[in-house]
Amino acid sequence: MLADIVEYLVCPVCRADLRLDERALRCAGGHVFDVARQGYVSLLVGSRAPGTADSAEMVAARAAFLDAGHYAPLAAAVAEAVKANVRAEREPITETNDGSRLRAYRGAVMEAGRGPGQAEGPESGRDSVEGRRAEGRSAPVIVDAGAGTGHYLAAALNAVNDGIGMAFDVSKHAVRRAARVHPRAGAFVADVWRPLPIRDGVADVVIDVFAPRNGPEFGRILRPGGVAVVVTPAAEHLSPLVGELGLLSVDEEKERRVARGMEGFTLAERRTVAFDMELDAGEIAQVVGMGPSAWHTDPAELDARIAALFSPEREKVVTRAAFHLSIFEPAPRSRPAP
Repeated sequence: MLADIVEYLVCPVCRADLRLDERALRCAGGHVFDVARQGYVSLLVGSRAPGTADSAEMVAARAAFLDAGHYAPLAAAVAEAVKANVRAEREPITETNDGSRLRAYRGAVMEAGRGPGQAEGPESGRDSVEGRRAEGRSAPVIVDAGAGTGHYLAAALNAVNDGIGMAFDVSKHAVRRAARVHPRAGAFVADVWRPLPIRDGVADVVIDVFAPRNGPEFGRILRPGGVAVVVTPAAEHLSPLVGELGLLSVDEEKERRVARGMEGFTLAERRTVAFDMELDAGEIAQVVGMGPSAWHTDPAELDARIAALFSPEREKVVTRAAFHLSIFEPAPRSRPAP
């Protein structure tokens, strides 16, 4: 909820502190930002057009696909990485390229019911948060940049049961869902390429899953010792669909661009998360429709190509999911020469 995160926000116009007053956020400078009925607020200001925002159709496809559990192994890996890095003594994440990945994937889908990132109960750790505050200790803060529906943030908050989540995205359609994804998460509209409306040094972890990366801003909002957990697609992601459907592929320069985007950070750890999925025609349409290929495919042509993948003997297509999960630490600042 916004009430949980307002202390970490600043006015995007004048950078003053914000307070929640009935149905609006206000600052001492008189700037007011109305809270939508879905519980989120837009902190996007200025006349410059924001980055490309996901459409309502893209967000709906992503919500359906993720809530069905197809990326459950990735959500679990992100949650593990976040949990390991909000503790006082950090734990290294374990390398996994599971040999029994298809069996594990099937089990994850069967368990998906509510969606793998959703909270177990209505409070889900709120007592732990209030206990910390009563003792004068701050709760761990997890920021999800380009959060989409907040799916991965919710998984992280379930793993860190005393954490607070901040989700932002440039798409209001996505943020509407993220605002309700977890009892300890608040959501707002913001553009990752602009100065973020977040105070300096408040985040324990910044999550960035398939989203643009703004290294300088991530470094500014992280607490000392904080890290960024970044997920990007691997070259074999969504094979054989990429070739058979004419989808956008992961180019060879992807990891170099990731490193450039994380200016001011050093790569501390990297692992591969890979598994096979069994997808029917509707699920293939969802995974295509939720990603960047949605902007570059003709719907009628795509439907025809998907239909050609199936026959009475072939009801599902085994599809590879492959990701790089990277932990970035702020680079030590060099001291000026005496």
